[in-house]
Amino acid sequence: MSDVQEATNQLLDVNLHGNQRSIQVTESAPRSESEHLQVTIGATVPTGFEQTAADEVREKLGSSCKISKDRGKIYFDISVESLAQVHCLRSVDNLFVVVKEFKDYQFKETKEEVLKDFEELAGKLPWSEPLKVWNVNTSFKKKKTKRKKINQNSSKEKIDNGQGDKADERDDKKGFTNKTLDSRILDYYENPAIKEEISTLVGDDLASCKDETDEGSKEETPEVLKFRVTCNRAGEKHCFSSNEAARDFGGGVQDYFKWKADMTNFDVEVLLNIHDNEIVVGIALTEESLHRRNITHFGPTTLRSTLAYGMLRLCAPQPTDIIVDPMCGTGAIPIEGATEWSNCYHIAGDNNPLAVNRAANNISSLLTKSQIKEGKVSWGLPIDAVQWDICNLPLRTGSVDIIVTDMPFGKRMGSKKRNWNLYPACLREMSRVCRPGTGRAVLLTQDKKCFTKALSGMGHVWRKVHTVWVNIGGLHAAVYLLKRTPQAFVHPIEQNGERTPW
Repeated sequence: MSDVQEATNQLLDVNLHGNQRSIQVTESAPRSESEHLQVTIGATVPTGFEQTAADEVREKLGSSCKISKDRGKIYFDISVESLAQVHCLRSVDNLFVVVKEFKDYQFKETKEEVLKDFEELAGKLPWSEPLKVWNVNTSFKKKKTKRKKINQNSSKEKIDNGQGDKADERDDKKGFTNKTLDSRILDYYENPAIKEEISTLVGDDLASCKDETDEGSKEETPEVLKFRVTCNRAGEKHCFSSNEAARDFGGGVQDYFKWKADMTNFDVEVLLNIHDNEIVVGIALTEESLHRRNITHFGPTTLRSTLAYGMLRLCAPQPTDIIVDPMCGTGAIPIEGATEWSNCYHIAGDNNPLAVNRAANNISSLLTKSQIKEGKVSWGLPIDAVQWDICNLPLRTGSVDIIVTDMPFGKRMGSKKRNWNLYPACLREMSRVCRPGTGRAVLLTQDKKCFTKALSGMGHVWRKVHTVWVNIGGLHAAVYLLKRTPQAFVHPIEQNGERTPW
């Protein structure tokens, strides 16, 4: 259990103001009022796939969705009783509840005036309902964590998840919080948009947690919440930095609620998102990006699960489709596919034995997770992992419906020079195994020049339908949706009559 969750378990009273106003955060508190609240939820999503995320929200939650001008964000209205469903969305990275949105905020002329306004803004915002949502969300996460811990303890000796022995989580609090912080900052920097500055309000350290045996006595003592402010700023016309905005706005929050500021062991994370003249204040609902849901064994270029979901949705899988990732790496794409499209069959392949081993371990870990969740032996997933040569796949001609893969960028994996030979060979072999007329391919690459050149020589078998521009760890990349033409594949040797058709 994380420090944040452990601290939350000990909270009974949230002191909102100095003049005795407070809200209760006990599990036994009545939630009927909260569940009928209508609130606006904000979500960060892989840039370029905002429309995909909006479509998923409409399909699964029945809510209308607004795509923000600030790339990589969407907003939608829900009732709080749907909060658990929001956490199950496959296309979103981080979630937050909107406190207030200013579509055309008028900044003052000088930095001092602007920062003074930020400090005073905290006391003018409608915090009550968003904090109720945060309270419900915290209870939801707390119950989920407790259930998970109980299931893990009961299954500890029966199931080996392939990750080796783990030390007690309480001994790793510092490492956990540092990883959480690093992952959040990484997520913000991967937002492609504009050059963003990320900063947080640094405060006092959280006092060390006492032994669990003292929890009973703590339940009767009100605790002061700990918080941090994260400012995510985009735009070139601001006279202030993100650090300055977070500092002064955080000071106003602290004065208004009498909370304690803490950068790592916080209970509440207040978000200040600034994009040109648009400001959105929110409260974070996720401690760690949801894209980390499937992968336990990471490789040098592990793809985010949310991006994998967006790529799979582009090709609209149908029941009984055979979906192949011929360069699977850690298996992020086929694992996401097997989880969401279980009525299709997914094949993960790679020429690197280490990558295939990681993919197999990730599949095994996902099965273990499924067993723990359901409390019974799982029947498995429609997925398999195999080692092969991408240029000579052991698959029958025209036997594959969909190909989805993350091609080597020539940065961390492979080289730009090698891509000039690899890309044409890959596209040729993919055209052989892909079903003529109905087959589709969704290919991600940052080496756009090389891919465009390779595709130009494959016009008889591949037709480009759509391109989505994305940001991968700061690299400007593209996702290409290709359609297989009706023309049958003819091997170059067959044209000379030296080879029989497949």
